[in-house]
Amino acid sequence: SQQGCDPFAQTQRSKLQHRRARINQQINKEMRMRAGAENLFRATSNHKVKETVALELSYVNSNLQLLKEELEELNSSVDVYQNESESISVPMIPLGLKETKELDLLVPLKDFISEHYGEESVLFEKEIKEFMELRQAMRTPSRNEAGLELLMEYYNQLYFLDSRFFPPTKTLGVFFHWYDSLTGVPSHQRALAFEKGSVLFNLGALHTQIGARQDRASLPGLNQAIDAFQKAAGAFNYLKENFSNAPSLDMSAASLTMLVRLMVAQVQECVFEKMTLLRAQNDFLSRLQLAQEAARVEDVYSLVHQTMSQPHVKDYVPFSWTTMVHVKSEHFKALSHYFAAIALCDCPAPSDAELLEQEKAFLQFHVTMPEGPSLRVLLQDPEERRKLGKAHLKKAIMKHEEAMRIHGLCKILRKMDILQEVLSFAHKRSLSKYSEIDHEEDFFETGEAPDILPKTHQKPEIKSPNFSQVKVTDLFHRLGPLSVFSAKNKWYPARRVHLVRGENGFGFTLRGDSPVLIAGVIPGGCAAEAGLKEGDYIISVNGKDCKWSKHAEVVQLLKSTGKEGVDIGVITLQGSECPKAVDRKAAVMSSGSGMLKSDKENSRKSLMNSKSASTLLVWSKKSKRSKKSTYGGVPFTAVGDNEAMY
Repeated sequence: SQQGCDPFAQTQRSKLQHRRARINQQINKEMRMRAGAENLFRATSNHKVKETVALELSYVNSNLQLLKEELEELNSSVDVYQNESESISVPMIPLGLKETKELDLLVPLKDFISEHYGEESVLFEKEIKEFMELRQAMRTPSRNEAGLELLMEYYNQLYFLDSRFFPPTKTLGVFFHWYDSLTGVPSHQRALAFEKGSVLFNLGALHTQIGARQDRASLPGLNQAIDAFQKAAGAFNYLKENFSNAPSLDMSAASLTMLVRLMVAQVQECVFEKMTLLRAQNDFLSRLQLAQEAARVEDVYSLVHQTMSQPHVKDYVPFSWTTMVHVKSEHFKALSHYFAAIALCDCPAPSDAELLEQEKAFLQFHVTMPEGPSLRVLLQDPEERRKLGKAHLKKAIMKHEEAMRIHGLCKILRKMDILQEVLSFAHKRSLSKYSEIDHEEDFFETGEAPDILPKTHQKPEIKSPNFSQVKVTDLFHRLGPLSVFSAKNKWYPARRVHLVRGENGFGFTLRGDSPVLIAGVIPGGCAAEAGLKEGDYIISVNGKDCKWSKHAEVVQLLKSTGKEGVDIGVITLQGSECPKAVDRKAAVMSSGSGMLKSDKENSRKSLMNSKSASTLLVWSKKSKRSKKSTYGGVPFTAVGDNEAMY
């Protein structure tokens, strides 16, 4: 069975998770105290009591404030998730996993198995424990492919849990508790959708941690980081599109929009780094390209910064994140001007053969045309090139200084030497270039350089989770095929019928597999006498369980009975007493009720692929089911040709 990583292995990161869990528990306690105090405050009319309670409330609130600040510092421990390589890369922002409380499903599931399925619930304790062990392991996934697969496996098992144990009209009565990833505020809900959504969130968060720890000084490391951040964006985006009304802030639409944009920006930054790594030649065109890539990174980080500054997100996102994103947008703007200057000042004027190509590239380089002579003249005149280059450097230096100023405003980022080093290295590089091309006899006023037009050669992709890559077996498949034995179907108690074969056989026609259906009963035949009805499902023959049996197997069992006859166990679905109507709908229903589009229910071994594994799930139960088919008939596949008389 799958293992989570050992939560007691005291790595930097697990210490962090431990502290986070401890703070979450304290926050939970303070929240309970606050709720109690608020109720008392509302209920009492006694002035003295009101004053005492008001004082207590102010204590609790300031404690909560401190706890949240401590949690924010933890969430900003960006460096814990970075790689250990010597080279300096700008840190990326990873997300902490959502914590959850332990969940004991033994009693609720056993009750449901005996009440709804009429089975001996003790016989399913092994499966229930296996499910609970999987949930326990999924709380501490390792930061690698195995950890991702563990989360996927659990997510896919939830599809089966939902179909087996969550009927449309009632809940299991258990609460799923999860803590907000950033504020630590606890939320709980009975809807399984909350559990699914939280696991999806953690899938995204784990991708961010894997992305942040890659060594981005090498090409393989960069490609892995790009892949991880694209998948993180995909998980958050999938969550935003398929779930709504989340009870916790981290899964609100505004938050998820911000996280998707943040991941896209981190991908774009990796693409820029990839270009600097691959750029062997220092020619004019590749430097222009670098400047445009940097402008593109600045562009996406500006968008993230705007998103983080919106009312519903601003008070919620750690200040260090907002600052880091702001710093990066200024830093990359500075780099775009620096590379523009280098292209102009360090590259020789073009030969006649190169002129046309360079002119074409330069035409689409600036947001607005630089003032002064025509492009052709500018490109061929070293002095004009130096003038424009100097204007770009002046702008670069202003932006470097702005990035350093903003960085200095955040005490958490000030502790992060890596970022400081990167900023000051870039600043010094621009300054020394400026002094190198600055002539004492320059009498011209350095003009305002136009901004660089953002352009990238590799657009970030948002990669949705591919749930079908992790195959799982329905832990509860012994309950029978889902097409019949699900939480939404109801059936009458199983009946045992004794049949003795007459001269015309048993007198019924059978159809389909797993479970085999009695499609017709001949009036006056043995089956009719014994009380079998059209629409009954055969679940056992002579005590042998036949829920999963194929057509031929059941026929074989029936044929091999002698004179003493045969005991057949059958069930009748409630609401299926009119099989003729069922017949007409069978073709429509073969896609398995409640699934999207044309997903036939796969064999029990392979999981429904991602479409069916997640019909649009809405947090609130009511609308959750409105997406599903309400027809209560029998969703068997209309086969027709293997219907035969026995």
